[in-house]
Amino acid sequence: MAFGLRKRGPSNFERAADGSMTLVEHIRELRNRLFKASLGILIGFGFGLWLAGPVRELLSQPYCQLPGSQLPDGRCNFVQLGPADLFLLNLKIGLWVGLILAAPVWLYQLWAFIAPGLHRHERRYAYAFTALAAPLFAAGAVLAYFVASKGLEFLLEISGDDINTTLDITRYISFITNLILMFGVAFEFPLIVLMLNFVGIASAKRLLGWWRVAVFVFFAFSAVVTPTPDPFGMSALALCLCALYFAAVGVAFLNDKRRGRGKEIYAGIDDDEVSPLEFDREPVEAGQRVDASAPIDAPAPVAAPAPIDRRYDDVT
Repeated sequence: MAFGLRKRGPSNFERAADGSMTLVEHIRELRNRLFKASLGILIGFGFGLWLAGPVRELLSQPYCQLPGSQLPDGRCNFVQLGPADLFLLNLKIGLWVGLILAAPVWLYQLWAFIAPGLHRHERRYAYAFTALAAPLFAAGAVLAYFVASKGLEFLLEISGDDINTTLDITRYISFITNLILMFGVAFEFPLIVLMLNFVGIASAKRLLGWWRVAVFVFFAFSAVVTPTPDPFGMSALALCLCALYFAAVGVAFLNDKRRGRGKEIYAGIDDDEVSPLEFDREPVEAGQRVDASAPIDAPAPVAAPAPIDRRYDDVT
């Protein structure tokens, strides 16, 4: 007994890639993707509320480990200025933790919607950049956590012994999270450098020629975003960014070598420099003799046109 196999049609990804999906179907797919992403974020928000207390204690450690920041019973010397400040702070922390926990879900839904419009090599680059973005952001967050402890120690030491310092828990957590966010985003700069090289906008040689400007920008940026005026935090962030920049330039050199860039005829010549002319000493051989053309005959006479029939006007 033979059973007929049902032929499966093209998937939504294939239909979106070849352009056979209608506008209404695109909108319906976007709605479904947004619903799944929102559902994942909502579930992550639930787990984030459950982990809000431990995460808040972890973020409080840079201050709680400093001498003189604890009460006699061992608790950190924090205050809240409003009755609902701690509750709203736990909601905020839960939302951040939920976004991080649900990142695989909403990132996949975002990628599944935009991937059909990309070429195959563009998808491959997106995979590589996404795989590098998360570790770089985590490294920036760890550095921010370390710089925050040193910066708080410096700020509390310059206040003097005659001043009793008590930190508001809401402003302190906002200070730490903003610092982590700025350092994490700053560590994504090498990906921008690699993107400029991979798309062909800037070669590795040109990127290396910008190293003075890059180092100046890194130190200026570090001086602005670090919370303390001491040179420790600024130097730590700036040196890490410089190391990542030169590492990205090294990867760019490997990419240029793989693609054969820089081997063109005029690759080593500046825009305002005259290209060298090759001097060929080989003699030019004489060409073959061209015979004279034959005389052209006189044209045949053209017959006069027939008279116009006056029974019709110019239109008909």
